[in-house]
Amino acid sequence: MDIAHDIHEQCAPLFGTSRVKAHRLAHGVALSDIVAQVRALYEVDGKPAPRLGETLLSAYESGYKRPGPEYLHYLCAVYRVEPDSLGFRSPCICGRGHGVRPGAATVPQPRAPERHGVREPDVPLVGSIVTRAEERPWVTVNDLRGPDRADGPLSIDVGEEDIVLRRTLLQLLAGAGVALDGQFLGAVDNLRRKMDDTLVGATVSPTMLDQWEETTYGYGQQYQATPSLRMLCDVLLDFSEVRRMCDKRQPVELQERLCRIAAQLSGLSGLIMINLGDHRLARSFFRTARTAADETGDRQLRAWVTVRESLVPMYYGDPREALHLARKAQDLAGRTPSVAAAMAPAVEARALGMLAMRGRGDAAPSARRALVRGRSVFDQLSKTDTGDLVFGFTDRQMAFYEGDTFTSLGDHKHGDEVLSHALTLYSTTDRVDLTLVKLDRATCKLHAGHPEAALNAGQEAILDLPPDHRSDILVHRARQIGAAVSAKHGDIPALKGFYEALAGPWVTSPVNDRSVPPSEQV
Repeated sequence: MDIAHDIHEQCAPLFGTSRVKAHRLAHGVALSDIVAQVRALYEVDGKPAPRLGETLLSAYESGYKRPGPEYLHYLCAVYRVEPDSLGFRSPCICGRGHGVRPGAATVPQPRAPERHGVREPDVPLVGSIVTRAEERPWVTVNDLRGPDRADGPLSIDVGEEDIVLRRTLLQLLAGAGVALDGQFLGAVDNLRRKMDDTLVGATVSPTMLDQWEETTYGYGQQYQATPSLRMLCDVLLDFSEVRRMCDKRQPVELQERLCRIAAQLSGLSGLIMINLGDHRLARSFFRTARTAADETGDRQLRAWVTVRESLVPMYYGDPREALHLARKAQDLAGRTPSVAAAMAPAVEARALGMLAMRGRGDAAPSARRALVRGRSVFDQLSKTDTGDLVFGFTDRQMAFYEGDTFTSLGDHKHGDEVLSHALTLYSTTDRVDLTLVKLDRATCKLHAGHPEAALNAGQEAILDLPPDHRSDILVHRARQIGAAVSAKHGDIPALKGFYEALAGPWVTSPVNDRSVPPSEQV
């Protein structure tokens, strides 16, 4: 431990060496050696081999991810130290120390490979110690995660992400302030990766699938009325259960329905991550959604995933990419009237409006033609398709997209009229879109030559929201208005109060705010 401490003290300031990596370096072993040791511990305990690999272990060492309770226990057992020594300030689930004790059994070391009939000398690994089974009254991961949300056995690696999500959900329900940290985002991404693994890897009943489909569509009704972080916890806990049902291949008629649910929940998770401001995880969830949608063979579902994914570059990236994805969604949707076939031209129009602000001459007329196409398809949709904010495309969303396009094209008078109409269509619980509409109207005031009115309207739109609804996407959009006012009118006195009002202690993404030039506003 002294050597590991010295390595950390000397190398952390220069190279960012973590404590857990310092312990490995002190023993002079590779990542693969530690993985082999952990697998040996699992074997001694009579458990299935873990999915811990060199990539995940490297993520622990770099600080990108944090080990769950079970993996942390085994790492402590390998290094024979407590969690604090590895840089993780949480008690071990075994409730006991990890030093050498009388009656302990040493984990057998993996033998060196033979080459040309001669065995190379064994390389000593970490001398990990495991106490006898009867001496270890552990609390298992399944004990920590509470009663199952669905029937069926759980695989040994399931539960670490559920623990993090359930703890966050309980904190939210208790009214505690919750900040997005590396542990939470690591659990979210790990859960998504597990779904990727199981999709390409049996049995649920049609009745159970009926219930999951109802639950999934129910989220579409709750999406904008529920704080984003709370919504994410609920969705991902169900996403975790669907992943467990996907763990074994189902009969064909059930597998397609199960993959459809997985695609919808993953796409919804991507939308929530957009709201929370983490576009990297949003893209990852949409990629998982595409994998699940491909399993169904349903082009309309794939088109829905693609058009929803186009909102990532729409708000946090390049409008040219949003334009590309919107047109790709139209190709997937084909000529049949559908949600994606109506929404994709509307997204295309918004992206072209943004490009028109950058000076692309042909973008304005193309945007207006795209709106006409989108409205034509929208008028052919059924009431079911126009009744859901997530899995459908509503009349209030269509009006919002039209007003946003006109605003980007500089037609602020027409844009304000359409946006005012959109406000009358939204419910007070549709907080995300309703606030975006208000912020667009603030932009119209700026185009009309009233910067102070624009700042007041933008500030009011954010402060009217309950604190836990002030997600990154909304605050980010409001700051863009401030940047536009500053670029066009200079540092007017109202700007200081505007930025101070937006600096409240609400939950936002851990990534830095990316203010963009006025020409790239969404």
